[in-house]
Amino acid sequence: MATDPKKPDRLRVLVAEDNREMRNAIVRLVETEYEVVGTVSDGRALVKAVAELRPDIGVFDISMPVMNGIEAALEIRKHDSKIKIVFLTVNEDTDFVSAALDAGANGYVVKRQMASDLLTALKEAREGRNFISSCCELSD
Repeated sequence: MATDPKKPDRLRVLVAEDNREMRNAIVRLVETEYEVVGTVSDGRALVKAVAELRPDIGVFDISMPVMNGIEAALEIRKHDSKIKIVFLTVNEDTDFVSAALDAGANGYVVKRQMASDLLTALKEAREGRNFISSCCELSD
């Protein structure tokens, strides 16, 4: 995909989601603001794609085959501390939120709030801030 000359600051995003229909929906939403440089459907392919494509931001599902998104994020963080990671998942349990943050996540969005939260989470990650969907915020 070529970068849109009208949007020179478009960041490069990699999408990791095992469900094809959901993956396509994520791409349609994200590509309105960002350049989608690739998609993968399992954690091992995710680790490889990050190393090869060097995206600025990754949108990772947690529940994927071969290696889950949190395991993949931990592996990626060993080699790439600059990528921003936003998890997009059905898991609303705060234990998952904590695990995602411990793995270096910059954002945590639940799929049922994808339309309202995902682009905001990506913007916040780009700006160096964390974002967590309101249903999953951790108590202080």
